[in-house]
Amino acid sequence: MPPLHRHEEEKFFLNARGQKETLPTIRDSPTKQLSIVVPSYNEEKRLPIMMDEALGYLEERQKQDPTFTYEVIVVDDGSKDQTSKVAFKYCQKYGSDKIRVITLVKNRGKGGAIKMGIFSSRGEKILMADADGATKFPDVEKLEKGLKDLQPWPDQMAIACGSRAHLQTESIAQRSYFRTLLMYGFHFLVWFLCVKGIRDTQCGFKLLTREAALRTFSSLHIERWAFDVELLYIAQFFKIPIAEIAVNWTEIEGSKLIPFWSWLQMGKDLLFIRLRYLTGAWRLERTRKMN
Repeated sequence: MPPLHRHEEEKFFLNARGQKETLPTIRDSPTKQLSIVVPSYNEEKRLPIMMDEALGYLEERQKQDPTFTYEVIVVDDGSKDQTSKVAFKYCQKYGSDKIRVITLVKNRGKGGAIKMGIFSSRGEKILMADADGATKFPDVEKLEKGLKDLQPWPDQMAIACGSRAHLQTESIAQRSYFRTLLMYGFHFLVWFLCVKGIRDTQCGFKLLTREAALRTFSSLHIERWAFDVELLYIAQFFKIPIAEIAVNWTEIEGSKLIPFWSWLQMGKDLLFIRLRYLTGAWRLERTRKMN
């Protein structure tokens, strides 16, 4: 299992009064129904739009159902702007029981940031959601239904992945020929080397049971863009049921994905995933019991 290194400063969060409190761990018993982990890198401009929509939905849902409990964990992935300060304003407004900000000492990559958030979460179910707000937040109910339809869950493990595959024809019409070629090349490598049966591995809207999050992220090595592929590779190895659910999605300006170089990095990571598991450099054990 890859070690999870935390700097001392990353073991705490600031409560609404600005005082340090120790973060919980995913091995603790859950105390919330839903945790939302939002990886954020230089997102001071886009984050408020996403947070306003998400919290509007979550607060209204709690008003309709007082038994519903949630938390939003914003993980500032070593930003150079005011991302943490912007996120902390929501903590001050809603309280640190609902909003927590984890500020990483240095940039780890999207997968590394999500892993840190998941390992500090308190939810029975854990949702990954991008800071750009490209996916409409109420679609979490579609993922919840997709998760429910997978029951019975083996060892309480199941994953529902948001998918943009149904929008592919429209998106291709808006992309350049070069970007379309890169996309098809990446999809082929994903299918050929790692994950079969999932049309859209890269959508940032995924819902996991707590047990599935612990099992998969405990074994995760890749910390940058291709982490989703390794996540689903691990899930399929452990025979965790996966649902792919169509969600509403809108292209948002300000993406951190640099078309050629990011795809090149992801292609290299896909080869590493395949080769390292094939050669035994990385190992997964079906009989390993969860503590």
